[in-house]
Amino acid sequence: MKPGMNTSMATNRTYAPVEALVDELARCGMTHAVTCPGSRDAPLVLALAAHERIEAVSVIDERAAGFVALGLAKASGRPVALTCTSGTAAANFLPAVAEAWEARVPLVVLTADRPPELRGVGAGQAIDQLKLFGTFAKWFCEVGNHEPTRDTAIHLRQLACRAYATAAGGRPGPVHLNVPLREPLAPVREEVDPAVWAGRPDGRPWTAVSEARRVPDEATVARLAELVAAAPRGVIVAGADLARWAPAAAVARLAATAGWPVLAEPTSGLRCGPHDRSHVVAHYDGLVRDEAFAADHGPELVLRLGDAPTSKPLRAWLARARQVVVDPHASWHEPTRVADELVVADAEATCAALAAALEARGTDRDEGWLASWRAADDAAAAAVAEALAGRASEPGAYTALAPALRDGDTVWVASSMPIRDLESYLPALGADVLVLANRGANGIDGTVASALGAALARGGRTYLLCGELALVHDLGGLAAAARAGLELTIVCVNNDGGGIFGFLPVAEHADPDRLREHIVTPAGVDLERVAALAGLPHRPASTPEEIRAAVAAGPALVEVRTDRDANVAFHRELNARIAAAVRGL
Repeated sequence: MKPGMNTSMATNRTYAPVEALVDELARCGMTHAVTCPGSRDAPLVLALAAHERIEAVSVIDERAAGFVALGLAKASGRPVALTCTSGTAAANFLPAVAEAWEARVPLVVLTADRPPELRGVGAGQAIDQLKLFGTFAKWFCEVGNHEPTRDTAIHLRQLACRAYATAAGGRPGPVHLNVPLREPLAPVREEVDPAVWAGRPDGRPWTAVSEARRVPDEATVARLAELVAAAPRGVIVAGADLARWAPAAAVARLAATAGWPVLAEPTSGLRCGPHDRSHVVAHYDGLVRDEAFAADHGPELVLRLGDAPTSKPLRAWLARARQVVVDPHASWHEPTRVADELVVADAEATCAALAAALEARGTDRDEGWLASWRAADDAAAAAVAEALAGRASEPGAYTALAPALRDGDTVWVASSMPIRDLESYLPALGADVLVLANRGANGIDGTVASALGAALARGGRTYLLCGELALVHDLGGLAAAARAGLELTIVCVNNDGGGIFGFLPVAEHADPDRLREHIVTPAGVDLERVAALAGLPHRPASTPEEIRAAVAAGPALVEVRTDRDANVAFHRELNARIAAAVRGL
């Protein structure tokens, strides 16, 4: 915090409204902001940077800035302010705003704009910014230009309260306030009465917003308990970002009561942590790939919590099962489209109430059901560990850190192959580690910037797992990390292009030369020079053991070179090893 800041500075007729808006966001609970340079947004930037309750980070590239804000909000759970100047600067926020909407991440986007008289007349840096983000913005408001009166101050303060509450409440997401600003854009002093712009004297928000949890009613709990009790061979699927809606302990209690395994996606918060992990199954992707195992372990009921996991084999397996989805926001994240029921209720409260109902009535558990899943998961883990040891591979690169992770560490995982390899091969861990990824829109853009945002929110050690295309795609994020003085530890697999395409039908049917040039798209970038851009040491490594040694030496860009064709073959080998290990039980 910056001591001594007068949060009702009322510098001049342009700054006073902005300062009131920013002060009210802080009163609502905002602690972080991401700013981009410019002239038109100078009042917004300077007000955010000066406020004693807000930590502002400056990012030059607007696209990277959007993802820094997204990473901050995702890791902290609070709305983060994001601001830029007028024109195409605001348009560069769109990828992050789209991801924030799809992933339910709260942002308050403040775009500076020309006043109405400078729109549509050829003035510089003026584009149509009204509802610029379309349906990706949960709420849009044109803030307007008003006379500097007490009524205007009240309007702006309540507007800030509404923006914060809308971003955070219900189905969280981004809100967009378009802020037209007239001269003076510099903080020149004018005769302005600070009392006109002051907030409530006790420091409270102008309008406090309370949101009740959606607790399931007794009839819903009783019906679900009846379904679970009648299905001793059931499973809980703990999907992406579940920890934001239901702590691991609540889900673990329900699993223990029902006697069901928990198929825990790596970003669910269930696969890693000090909670009871005796029901957690980490290698479900490899298990359900095996037709014999999948057929023998068809569940009588699936309770799905959190967003759908990435695993395509798991989704196909789920599509054949009876499913109940619990989603507090009714977001309809149900790609199998076969769920019997969508329970719109708080996930933590639902787990607690359902566990209590089952404990009260008792259940007829199939002890062999859970034991078979646990034995299969143990066998798969052993087969994977044996295959990865001492060998250079992409799955080995992305899971190498597992034994070295400690409580409080943050791991950001890129889309494409990294998240899939982590989902398939990362074992369950006792360390209290936060694993995050951008799986709303599933793009690779903003990967480094998102990891930077998470690191700023949490502190401590932050690791980024990515391929070289995701890294090169976000050099702006890498430069932002260097400028912020934050050292990430990056484990980057360099397979000279997009390795995931080798697993897709396009690799079998397209012209090889055109496929390489236009789909695989090798970047041909020297990662040692990329590391220098971020002020990081460059350390080449191959095996998991070498990667752990390279990481232990301190923050660095650890480059792991692999072969794309060999990677496809190795994945098939790994899955065959898992199937053989399970069939040998």
